[in-house]
Amino acid sequence: MAWPGALRVTARLLPPRLPAGRRLRLRRGIASCIDPSAGLTEEQKEFQKVALDFATKEMAPHMAEWDEKEIFPVETMRKAAQLGFGGIYVKPDVGGSGLSRLDTSIIFEALSTGCTSTTAYMSIHNMCVWMIDTFGNEEQRRRFCPSLCSMEKFASYCLTEPGSGSDAASLLTSAQRKGDTYVLNGSKAFISGGGDTDVYVVMCRTGGPGPKGISCLVLEKGTPGLSFGKKEKKVGWNSQPTRAVIFEDCVVPVGNRLGAEGQGFSIAMKGLNGGRINIASCSLGAAHASVLLAQEHLTVRKQFGERLANNQYLQFRLAEMATRLVAARLMVRNAARALQEGREDAAVLCSMAKLFATDECFAVPMRLCG
Repeated sequence: MAWPGALRVTARLLPPRLPAGRRLRLRRGIASCIDPSAGLTEEQKEFQKVALDFATKEMAPHMAEWDEKEIFPVETMRKAAQLGFGGIYVKPDVGGSGLSRLDTSIIFEALSTGCTSTTAYMSIHNMCVWMIDTFGNEEQRRRFCPSLCSMEKFASYCLTEPGSGSDAASLLTSAQRKGDTYVLNGSKAFISGGGDTDVYVVMCRTGGPGPKGISCLVLEKGTPGLSFGKKEKKVGWNSQPTRAVIFEDCVVPVGNRLGAEGQGFSIAMKGLNGGRINIASCSLGAAHASVLLAQEHLTVRKQFGERLANNQYLQFRLAEMATRLVAARLMVRNAARALQEGREDAAVLCSMAKLFATDECFAVPMRLCG
């Protein structure tokens, strides 16, 4: 049964009948209703266009192959970094683009129309660079950030453990202080990029139980005692490898600690506020591409002598897809603004946006393709 208002929405999206020769006009009508550039400044529209062009030319043609063959597209991401997408919200003095959280959301949404899996990894990489840029000292910023912003090197975020997921404050990976070093032992699970990346931002326990006993260390690949589990088999998102990250008596200089001892949990959560916006934005891009593909299919495919676009039930379905997408986008962009402004409700809005956008955008293609 159609929900209230479906007919009014459908009237804007699809005419009840599709006369010959109106396919192009129909596509433009759909595109205007879900236009991701609506409400943006001219500058934001410019870098959105750059990201969309890159997604169309450099990502979309290879997306299926990357997934099928489990290719981590390093060179493509380095091309993206040349456009400023390796450190989007990192300060310019260490190679970043210095853009806002809303700008970042716009870019990740656009890139995700080409390959959601690859863009999702890029969003994690960006989060790691931001954490070093924001909480690192000047020496750390200049040592790590330039090569990460250029994507000469890649980063992974290490919080989740086999025994602690949502309850991140219960993590067990330990770092014992010995003079000017920490000795790190434990493991992290389901780490995006694990084994293929170069820099690992690791949350570990340097003190007592609970969040105040957690600190943040930066490790580099090749550190003695750092190893990786087997590559996880996944049903999707195969353009980003996922492995366990294992620490066995890893000796890490105290100079690789971000912030003070006990500040790690706060650093992790602040990173995740932006990370939630980033992943929600990736969902928007995938949903947007799905709506356009569904619309194209309805205008081309014929059954019983008529195009599917003439079927009222399918018109309702397409209207629901478009509505879910636009509602999710508004919520994500509102949260991005709140985070940029440092509002007290930012963390809650980021969580709400991630919950709503990922659920709704997953449901978008299922309305017609599930």
